[in-house]
Amino acid sequence: MNFNRYPPLISLFGLLLCTSLFSAVIQAENNPVDEPTLVENDDDMFDDDFDDDFSDDFDDDFDDAPPPLVIHDPLEPLNRGMFWFNDKLYFYALKPVAKTYRYIPEPIRISLSNFLSNLTTPIRFVNALMQGKVNDAGNEMGRFFINTIVGVGGLFDPARKYVGLRKKEEDFGQTLGVLGIKPGPYLVIPFVGPSNTRDGVGYVVDTLTDPIGIVWQGRDYWAVKVTDTVNQISLDKDTYEAITGDALDPYLFVRDAYMQNRAGKVNK
Repeated sequence: MNFNRYPPLISLFGLLLCTSLFSAVIQAENNPVDEPTLVENDDDMFDDDFDDDFSDDFDDDFDDAPPPLVIHDPLEPLNRGMFWFNDKLYFYALKPVAKTYRYIPEPIRISLSNFLSNLTTPIRFVNALMQGKVNDAGNEMGRFFINTIVGVGGLFDPARKYVGLRKKEEDFGQTLGVLGIKPGPYLVIPFVGPSNTRDGVGYVVDTLTDPIGIVWQGRDYWAVKVTDTVNQISLDKDTYEAITGDALDPYLFVRDAYMQNRAGKVNK
């Protein structure tokens, strides 16, 4: 993909707000400098058995929680403002649309999620190789062939259901971390959500190399990304609301969960 295919930068940021929010809440991770923060760990993913994946991954990662972390958040006042903005955008814009989207039968929405996830297999495969995770790369390649051939072009996930091959989330931000690049300061990006300088660069690279952009281009590409974003929110069972609603300080919870999760993925 090239840059002149993209709308204004705000559109680039707008599409993955919900995905970032989910990643943040259902995850846990590491970084250095402000105040030490003890956090538990978390995982994610929409697959065939969506509900089971959510609870299983969440519990497993909390069991493997790393030691206390020190998080570098020099822009906390600004980040809190961006967090408030993203939070309101989620509740008053994205969530209402996703609730309407739930009128579409869930099996259809899961198949759409499976199909688009299958298309992005090359990103996970290449980043797993660059991180030296040969087994994970083989896992992704096996999933791609099984789901593409047996799963009707990726609409279904027989690789997980019948072979036990679960999706391995790998991205360029993780690859940079494995190569020794530090996370840098914690950031909350408007319309996107929690990030840091390293993962921000990784996000841009992954977006520019997104295979979905080869299949659909221009406005069609962004229509697909918006649809995928709304679809992912519709499949979630209000996890973000439940967790942030119980947190004494939702900003700190999301920050710590995100950084804890990203560190865990890099060190895995």
